[in-house]
Amino acid sequence: MRPDLIRVVLIDDHAIVRAGLKAVLATAKDIMVVGEGSTGRDALTLAERLDPHVIVMDLSMPEMDGLAATRELVKANAARKTDDDSPSTRRVLMLTMHSEDEHLVALLEAGAAGYLLKTVAERELVDAVRTVAAGDIYVQPSAARALARGLARKEEHADDRSRFDRLTDREQVVLKLFAEGYTAPEIGERLSISPKTVDTYKQRINEKLHITHRTDYVKLALKLGLLNTDR
Repeated sequence: MRPDLIRVVLIDDHAIVRAGLKAVLATAKDIMVVGEGSTGRDALTLAERLDPHVIVMDLSMPEMDGLAATRELVKANAARKTDDDSPSTRRVLMLTMHSEDEHLVALLEAGAAGYLLKTVAERELVDAVRTVAAGDIYVQPSAARALARGLARKEEHADDRSRFDRLTDREQVVLKLFAEGYTAPEIGERLSISPKTVDTYKQRINEKLHITHRTDYVKLALKLGLLNTDR
């Protein structure tokens, strides 16, 4: 095998999808598909056995999805030593049907070196594989705005989490119960404290977070995932 070839492993639970991706990559003389699998666990096994430069992997799969497999691959990469002069290896290029902000941010945070929407995979796949193999991050221009929105929203929520973390454990519990709709007497009964003490906690929460209304409690609790949105 030529040393300059980019070795690729394809992971998708649909054989027809893998066949299509393989056909696209076969048009590039500097890329060779060296293995195929249908689950995230296959990705881990093939990565160890074949040491590919790039793993092109579907996000939604049985047994272990692409996100979980990416996290495991990143951990394994961190634990192994590589030659500084060699190309980057075992980098993940994720295939997904999802263009929502939270999916894109989650993929990059998990350690993926890039992602492609399946709707344009055939058109951009070769360029994406080359980019990732060279050690760069591949982000589709069409998704850059969505990614920016997702990152901005995450930063906003990070600030909310920081504010919440400044509360004491008991204040956090009181905030959550108020957000769930309990009254001061009901909270007092649940926590075995007086309603007056509950009001004292509420006052401290208001001062620390600069909020006053129950709706503010609910909004903050929803942002931080403290409430079941089906309630």
